Amino acid sequence: MTAPLHEPTTEADPIATGGPAADSGVKKVEGRSLKQIAWNRLKQDKVALTGGIVVLVLIVVAIFAPLIVGLLGHPPNDFHQDKLDPLTNLPTGSLGGVSGDFLFGVEPNKGRDVFSRIVYGARISLLVAFLAAVVAVALGTLFGIIAGYFGGWVDAVISRVMDVLLSFPQLLFIISLVSVLPDDLLGLTGSGVRIAVLVAVIGFFGWPYVGRIVRGQTLSLREREYVEAARSLGGGRGHILFRELLPNLVAPITVYATLMIPTNILTEAALSFLGAGVRPPTASWGGMLRDALETYEHDPMFMVFPGVTIFITVLAFNLFGDGLRDALDPKGTR
Repeated sequence: MTAPLHEPTTEADPIATGGPAADSGVKKVEGRSLKQIAWNRLKQDKVALTGGIVVLVLIVVAIFAPLIVGLLGHPPNDFHQDKLDPLTNLPTGSLGGVSGDFLFGVEPNKGRDVFSRIVYGARISLLVAFLAAVVAVALGTLFGIIAGYFGGWVDAVISRVMDVLLSFPQLLFIISLVSVLPDDLLGLTGSGVRIAVLVAVIGFFGWPYVGRIVRGQTLSLREREYVEAARSLGGGRGHILFRELLPNLVAPITVYATLMIPTNILTEAALSFLGAGVRPPTASWGGMLRDALETYEHDPMFMVFPGVTIFITVLAFNLFGDGLRDALDPKGTR
């Protein structure tokens, strides 16, 4: 006769009582939350972590721009004509006037500190990109979850609106709108008006992308068991939408918002390059590239610095967004 699989014992369990076996290398199995699992997966992706660190550095630079410029540069709108050749108006010295006092050199013709203008330009690019992403995510989540949950004619109407907005020429609309804007609008003046318009228009034309993702996810979630249970227990539509469905949509929304920010940065830079962004003398990366067109043959460094900055910023956000998507996707494989 074989012994029972679980033979009773009268001795105390040393692991449960903290006896010698508790310190002999035997570890208890602890449950992990979804956040811990996602963080552990993200930590394994060194490329994504590098992108995240660069993103954090850029955010810190934008927030503390006055302090950084005060320590390492000069006011962004101050002219330094003594750093320019009086005959050509090009920076004296090598690499566009790079020196210990001017880390990225000076602008041709004006002599402004390139480093300071790039630091302050980060404020404009990140501000527009983040706020536009917030507007797009808010609208896209609201309309997407409504379309996916209710279906029928509600889904049809919202889907057709999204199709129309996705086919609309966004850049041409913004350029046309900016050309007729007044200098003062709703208490805002100068570049403040341009920033508000950029945020509103980029966010408005960006929400259909979020809306499509949220709608598709909602269609797959609305028939799940927990939704049916909430409905059978008397949960109203608002409860099901915002207490049952929305928490399960946070992961895809967060990932897409992270990937939307670099697109917004490129859009703002393109609009500033075309003259529809913030007004001079406010610093912006796209505006610096536009100014560099006049002198890039003689001073290419003035174009290199803002161009490389845009490239690094967009690359960092994309790498971090890809890693975040892999970490939050339970079906992803490594």
